[in-house]
Amino acid sequence: MQNEPIFITALSSISPLGTFLNETWENYKLPDHCLQQMNYGDLTAWGSALTKDAQQKILELKNSDSKYKNLDPSVLYAIYASREAIGQAGWKDGNFGVNIGSSRGATGLFEKYHSEFIRNGEASTLSSPTTTLGNISSWVAHDLQTQGPEISHSITCSTALHSLLNGVAWLKSGMANKFLVGGSEAPLTPFTIAQMKALKVYSRYAANDPSGYPCRALDLDKKQNTMVLGEAASMACLEKGNIQNALARIEGLGYATEILEHNISISSDAVCFQRSMKMAMGGIDSKEVDVVVMHAPGTIKGDLSEVAAIKKIFGKDMPALTTNKWKVGHSFGASGMLSLELAVLMLQHQKFIGVPYVEYDAMPKQINRVMVNAVGFGGNAVSILLGRIDL
Repeated sequence: MQNEPIFITALSSISPLGTFLNETWENYKLPDHCLQQMNYGDLTAWGSALTKDAQQKILELKNSDSKYKNLDPSVLYAIYASREAIGQAGWKDGNFGVNIGSSRGATGLFEKYHSEFIRNGEASTLSSPTTTLGNISSWVAHDLQTQGPEISHSITCSTALHSLLNGVAWLKSGMANKFLVGGSEAPLTPFTIAQMKALKVYSRYAANDPSGYPCRALDLDKKQNTMVLGEAASMACLEKGNIQNALARIEGLGYATEILEHNISISSDAVCFQRSMKMAMGGIDSKEVDVVVMHAPGTIKGDLSEVAAIKKIFGKDMPALTTNKWKVGHSFGASGMLSLELAVLMLQHQKFIGVPYVEYDAMPKQINRVMVNAVGFGGNAVSILLGRIDL
């Protein structure tokens, strides 16, 4: 990347792993997953919900302001994580931009209001303003009293990393000096889970299955799809220039879209990922990438095609591969930023977090660069290359 480097100066998330980076890291070191079988309306399915402590904090936030009582959980999660992120970064003057996206947006409220409409023939007064996708960024901007631009978008499962792309573009243009970027998702609702079940991608893992993992992300021998949804919000603070105490440096950005055969298809060797990873690497030798945090949603074709793309790009210099979806599920629009958080934590702690049921020939002894991948329905891939600060 040219000109002034862009640094990640703070990270925050609220997820099934907790609400603090230290708590998240400690949970990553454990082989246990956060998936539970729960009832969603008339459906029983696996899901990955916030911790009890995190749920309590969201309830306190909701009750702290009368205006927040009617907000969707996806908005409340974003407000909570955003407050924590800018607190870490020490941003106090509100002079920064906000770009937070979501794949599904206010799913819970939309389903609630639509059910009321079907039942009563009338829409609730607040049904429109509280279900628009843009209301995540606008409520965060309101809560933080920002003075910069506020942007929202939905690019399915690569939404959060597209937020990062956009934040970097604003910083590089000179139109902003700081940007808060991320994604938020609260997809554990009956209709959302029913949609995934209809696509035949959702986990049908039996509670008494001896394998112990309802989502088999990165298991390349699995015989059925094992996607499980999870809820989360994850934010990053971006700044340009040589920032002291930054968490990581953004060394490369890549993005690509491939021609689809149908609405959720991806080529057998994920051409979009090949292009996005190659673009993100720029002139860096493939040997210098130590880890790839994969998108790996736990579907047969999705996992296999991404691994095939990585092999095409790296050849004999294969980096160590990992993913977090076996542990926290797939949080759609927020998932890319959760993967980026894992990447930064591995860079900071110099410890590789693998997948418990995957056999590794070798694990990196030193982690200097990590690639983070995300792709969504529509074949829109993003790859972010992160480097250690002291490189």
